[in-house]
Amino acid sequence: MSQPIMKLFAVIVLLFAILVGFTSRWSVFEAKALRDNSLNKRPLFAALHVKRGEILAADGSALARSVRGPGGTYRRTYPTGSLFGHPVGYANLALQQLSGLERFRNDELSGQTNELDSIVTQLQGKRQAGNTVRTTLDPQAQRVATQQLEAAGGAGAVVALDPRTGAVRTMVSTPGYDPDQIGRRGVFAQLNAPGSGSPLLDRVTQATYPPGSTFKVLTAAAAIDSGRYTPDSTINGDSPKTISGVPLRNDGGQSYGDISLTTALTYSVNTVFAQVGVALGKGTMADYMQRFGFYRKPPLDYPADQRIASGERAANGRLLAPASPLIDVGRMAIGQDKLTVTPLQMAMVAAAVANGGTLMKPHLTDRVVDPDGRTVKTIAPVVDSHVMQPGTASQLTQMMRHVVEEGTGTAVQLPGIDVAGKTGTAEVGAPGSGLTQPWFIAFAPAAAPRVAIAVTVERSQGGFGGTVAAPIARAVLQTLLR
Repeated sequence: MSQPIMKLFAVIVLLFAILVGFTSRWSVFEAKALRDNSLNKRPLFAALHVKRGEILAADGSALARSVRGPGGTYRRTYPTGSLFGHPVGYANLALQQLSGLERFRNDELSGQTNELDSIVTQLQGKRQAGNTVRTTLDPQAQRVATQQLEAAGGAGAVVALDPRTGAVRTMVSTPGYDPDQIGRRGVFAQLNAPGSGSPLLDRVTQATYPPGSTFKVLTAAAAIDSGRYTPDSTINGDSPKTISGVPLRNDGGQSYGDISLTTALTYSVNTVFAQVGVALGKGTMADYMQRFGFYRKPPLDYPADQRIASGERAANGRLLAPASPLIDVGRMAIGQDKLTVTPLQMAMVAAAVANGGTLMKPHLTDRVVDPDGRTVKTIAPVVDSHVMQPGTASQLTQMMRHVVEEGTGTAVQLPGIDVAGKTGTAEVGAPGSGLTQPWFIAFAPAAAPRVAIAVTVERSQGGFGGTVAAPIARAVLQTLLR
């Protein structure tokens, strides 16, 4: 073969390779980026003609499905209305509006993994259809949690996890919204109007609140696991105590004298845990906070802009560096100062203790099933971090059992089931308003935990964690442990 022909052949091969490369880039390797580009309207029009996969609860009941409309298009409908509005989200494809699992699992639900798959489907003479997403959510517990929150005042959050796997069993934010209404004229304006109660806000993952004394569980974990304290360590619990130059008081101004760390947790003694926080210092506290997941968005299969990190925040909402001079570590150690947390984060705190010190990544999805009924993806349990030694978790479990058996959390007691928990009551609103943020975190059965839970109620009028949030946790735990 002559040299000119060889050169021509080489040029043709090179051009062909470039063609294959660019075609593969857009159809396979960067297909998702192309589909997500707001200027690319082709996926929008194509999606309207695809029967989107169902979203199912853990028991197989439908939470979202597609129904056929005019011109071979499909629209989304939500059989349970507002009950699963936040975790499932909505998919209004005509307006390019998606949220929740509808958004996070959009590729699976639309059957649109890449262009190559679409071409193969067409060549096989099949109509493109989405995969089914089966969740870990329990409908009965979801209903109980919603009813309990609404009865307690209307606004708040409940989230329950399986501490062994990270599976989210219950995820409730009230007030909620009905995804079937999204897209109707004026609905978004109504849902976002002042005084509406912010029903589109997912309080489980997007709202942060002062955690109050529930944070003492983390402080106790750091104290014991670092080797600085034991459950029997004696600390003076008199009130007031000067912390960072300012007097700090126990609830009701009660003085306890010299007491053990276990007793201090049982009766939620502020002055003891503030002293522990100061002794541990910002570095140790920050280390354990980061192990539990603070200062980063929780690793949930949920849109990134619908998740927010927990931690100390400046007045402008910016997360402070863990060593910031603005942090009062003593008051942070009792869940005060500038500390704000999501309910999901506090459920993760409870889950880490329940699982012997190992925190599992939370997840809403159980598995993905294709239109032929084949499981194409299973969400396996994944370790997020090793927070503390198993011995520390065991000791902390016993301390939290005392809280429920004889301390501030007796309202969560269940017949025949040992519960480990911690109350919290943060003062919110203007001084003298009497408004509080009641909390309760817990797990059960204490000896072999299957459920870890966090409950909070917004702006309760004088309510306490043990009287407002604990009964809600009790009802949900009882349902999930049935």
